[in-house]
Amino acid sequence: MRFTATERTSQERVEWCYIDAYDDVPLTTAIRTGAPVCGALKQLAARYPDFVQRQLGTTTVAVAAIPLVAASRTIGGYVLFFEQGQEFDALQRLELTRVGEDLGGELRLAQRVRADPPTDTSDERPSPGATVAVLDVAADPAAVSAARKFLRRTLKDWGIDDETTDTAVLCLSELVTNALIHARTACAIRAVLDGSALTVTVRDGGSPGAASTVPLDDPLRVHGRGLQLVDSLVTRWRSQRDSVGTTVWFVLES
Repeated sequence: MRFTATERTSQERVEWCYIDAYDDVPLTTAIRTGAPVCGALKQLAARYPDFVQRQLGTTTVAVAAIPLVAASRTIGGYVLFFEQGQEFDALQRLELTRVGEDLGGELRLAQRVRADPPTDTSDERPSPGATVAVLDVAADPAAVSAARKFLRRTLKDWGIDDETTDTAVLCLSELVTNALIHARTACAIRAVLDGSALTVTVRDGGSPGAASTVPLDDPLRVHGRGLQLVDSLVTRWRSQRDSVGTTVWFVLES
């Protein structure tokens, strides 16, 4: 793992330090367990003798190692070296944990936003005379509104009736929300009008362990009822997973 200190970030060249994932230090314990490791050096000495020995002669008297958490998953950690004694009571631990959650969320979002927009790989290819509109959606819950506005505006320009438009916008909203919640990534939208058939595709770039579709067999499942809604409203729909992400499309025929 690599880490650096905040005072180094203003330098022209950032100096990185390295620790092995198997080093017995508070930071690796916090990342492995997902729980904070906090205490004065004398309290940590029995558990981390080598680490504490390296702090002797410095101004450090206490340490807090906190996991970075995003979407209930530990994705890293941060460590604070204190020059004054700390109580590390329940309130302080809670504040440090919340900072870890905030930093983890920001890191996860930055990683996803920097990623290239996913490429639509739907096997439903439009005919030469079809009309196509596409939109890249950022990995931000606020982007769901932009996706709805995009599709509503597009279908109005294409002369689609209000009932079909309302249905398509509702279904698109569910699919984009699923992509943002489950895949935690940006997604690409493609709308195709081919004769009387309207096909809307949402392609996310999620990891293999984060699916944007879930089983429909549990009616009480919070994330999944949106797909039940899509299933009940559209002519047909399908989802497809691959090594890059998930593609979900639905068809409405007038």
